[in-house]
Amino acid sequence: MEFDLDYAREVIKAEAEAIGSVTPIVDTSFAQAAGMIYNCTGSCIISGIGKAGIIGQKISATMASTGTPSHFLHPAEAVHGDLGRLRKDDIVIVLSYGGETDEVTRLINLVKQLEIKLIAITGDRDSTLSRHADVVLCMGQINEACPLGVAPSVSTACMLAVGDALAFTVMKARNFSVEDYARFHPGGSLGAKLMTVEQSMMFRPGEKLPIAQVTDTVQELLENTSDVKRHGAVMVVDKDGRLAGIITDADLRRLVTQQGQQAFGFKAADIMTADCKKIRADALAAEATAIFHKYRIDDLPVVDADNRPVGLIDVQDIVTIKVVG
Repeated sequence: MEFDLDYAREVIKAEAEAIGSVTPIVDTSFAQAAGMIYNCTGSCIISGIGKAGIIGQKISATMASTGTPSHFLHPAEAVHGDLGRLRKDDIVIVLSYGGETDEVTRLINLVKQLEIKLIAITGDRDSTLSRHADVVLCMGQINEACPLGVAPSVSTACMLAVGDALAFTVMKARNFSVEDYARFHPGGSLGAKLMTVEQSMMFRPGEKLPIAQVTDTVQELLENTSDVKRHGAVMVVDKDGRLAGIITDADLRRLVTQQGQQAFGFKAADIMTADCKKIRADALAAEATAIFHKYRIDDLPVVDADNRPVGLIDVQDIVTIKVVG
């Protein structure tokens, strides 16, 4: 079977050109729609039927992960109980190229009865959907790229672009940060790359940390940290509570091997690694990974702006969440 690859290229070209042609949709109506989403105190409900519905699900997922509470409502399911998900402080965005589908028209009538604001993303400004909408984002007439000219392709690509433009415009207005994004994406490699040290380390705020004073003996160090959960190192602080160094399990094993019972009388200041590597809690976990790899260490003190320990991150914490440096 030989495929018409030139035609395949034309499909991609047609969709790309169509997306470019709908940029005029970004006008005062678009700004009004973005404002409605930004100021919404409820959820942004996305709805649509068929291929437009699938695009709506993606737009809803994008909004939910970028700071705008959102979920998808299937028009047919809405009239069988799911309408109960709607609240007056929600807004509804309906995607329909023609704006006349039976399921869609039934839904918009119900939405208006509930006095919920409605945004339409459509291709027909005179459709039933457009007439009932508070804001209309009209893409205009679009020629589909399929050989029959009927299967949604170019129109759905444009809908997705418009939805992304809305979601990301609102995201930008919210000053949605990398840290915010990481909080909504804790799973997978994407979430791992964006996780902070504070999110990755084994110790949580308020938990007892493996800390010793510079004047502590090894015996005192062991007694004072015996009840601290799994840790491979002890952080040593000066009289002001600032990080002075670190002592690892390997350091203690070497000391005991070399000195025997006398090892327990050594001061922490005598055996610690001074000026050790450290990291801030708000740094990305990937930065900690890079330090682990570069300096071949297993434990990294986490400090605040005053150089006081607030945690300890272990290389195993990084392995567990699969952070790649």
